[in-house]
Amino acid sequence: MMFAGKLAMVTGGGSGIGRAVCRVLAREGARVVAADLNPDAAQQTVDMLINPNNHLAVSMNVVEKASIASAIRTSVEKYSTPPSLVANAAGITRDNFLLQMEENTFMEVLDVNVKGSFLVTQLVAGQLVEHGLKDGAIVNLSSIIGKTGNLGQCNYAASKAAVNGFTKTAARELAKLGIRVNSVLPGFTRTPMTETVPDKVIEKLLKLIPLHRVAEPEEIAEVVAFLLSDKSSYMTGTCVEVTGGLAM
Repeated sequence: MMFAGKLAMVTGGGSGIGRAVCRVLAREGARVVAADLNPDAAQQTVDMLINPNNHLAVSMNVVEKASIASAIRTSVEKYSTPPSLVANAAGITRDNFLLQMEENTFMEVLDVNVKGSFLVTQLVAGQLVEHGLKDGAIVNLSSIIGKTGNLGQCNYAASKAAVNGFTKTAARELAKLGIRVNSVLPGFTRTPMTETVPDKVIEKLLKLIPLHRVAEPEEIAEVVAFLLSDKSSYMTGTCVEVTGGLAM
């Protein structure tokens, strides 16, 4: 039980990798706050967890500071402590080719994927300092696309590259406060976000992956859990690729 007695907050906890992270953390003894723009989806996640009454579903819009602050405040009221473990898994795609992409489409992805990670990290870290806690870990969900780029995803690639840069800077600044910050770069993973990808595209992609398959959300979640745990106590500012060998 790696996280017995720990409180964890997972953004994007209503589906995909976020939901898988909630399940792994709960399995390892954490009390989990599943935060999602869709509160019903967050509650569905909580209902799946071991001892669901130990966990909490909250509504959160990661691009709105007041919404994040409200969710953290609700967590503190229930558990009498802020979350010391955070997985920033909220993210969106709005794909189009560069020459056809609207400005608001580009910025919407950066707002959720980058600004969201910044605001959640800032507010949670502030709460840990305010409560005098010097034992925290944050994992930001990036993507291998942030390293390689991808056709039709200039906004997504830019956002995930920014997440990696943000992670390294946050790690430097927060280390003196006892807070570690790392990121995970998943490869192609079976989630609702990727369900619309045409089969012919998947077939081409599989040829580029040495393991010749896509990842399951739980495989990414296990790495997130490792980085949140004391087993990675000497790791901060690290960007860990979990890609099946893609872009190796």
